[in-house]
Amino acid sequence: MYLTIHPNNPEERKIEQVVKILQNGGVIIYPTDTVYGIGCDIRNQSAIEKVCKIRGLKPEKAALSIMCKDISQISDYTQQIDNPYFKLLKKNLPGPFTFILNSNNSVPKMFKNKKRTIGIRIPDNKIVLELIDHLGAPILTTSLKSDDEILEYFTDPSEIYEDFENQVDLVIDGGIGKNVPSTIVDLTQSEPIIIRKGAGELNFV
Repeated sequence: MYLTIHPNNPEERKIEQVVKILQNGGVIIYPTDTVYGIGCDIRNQSAIEKVCKIRGLKPEKAALSIMCKDISQISDYTQQIDNPYFKLLKKNLPGPFTFILNSNNSVPKMFKNKKRTIGIRIPDNKIVLELIDHLGAPILTTSLKSDDEILEYFTDPSEIYEDFENQVDLVIDGGIGKNVPSTIVDLTQSEPIIIRKGAGELNFV
C-alpha cells in the first residue's frame, strides 16, 4: 500500500489509517527528519522480527532505535537520566539525533543486548510525531539503506515502493527524503561521545 501524507499538515484520517496497520502488526516505511526509516509498533515482537529480516539483521544483535514523541516518553524506556544529559536532550530534540541511553526493564526483550542500551530519537517530523501520539507507543526504527553506489539511503518514496511493496504493509510518501542519517551520540558514559557524525550540529550550551 502507498499513502501520501502532507508533511506539514498530516491528515488525521490518514494517520489513523496507518496506526491501525501498526496495531495489527504491520511494518511500514516512513519519512523522518533525516533518511526514510522502516519500523513497527515496538510492542509487537513478530513485527520487530519482520523488520530485522527485511534489513538482514539479527534481532538480538541489531542496533535498533525507537522513535518517541517527547522526553517524557523517553523516560518510560530508560534508566534515570542525569540532569546535564537531560538538558542536552531538551536543547537538541526534536532533531536529527539518535541518543544512546541505558535502558530499563520496560524495554521489550527483543531490544535487550549485552550493553542494555537503547537508541532514542525524537524526530523533527510531524508525520512521525502524529503517528506515535495516535499509537500511544514508540515506533521501532532502523534506517532504510540502499544498494545504490552513489546514494547510501533511499530518498524517493515512489522508488522505495517499487522495491519494497511486497515486503512491507505500507510506504508513506512524505516527500523526498534526505541522504544523511542522524548523528549518533552515546550518553552512557561520563561524557557524551559522538559515535557517528550525521545530520545536525549538537548544541552543548
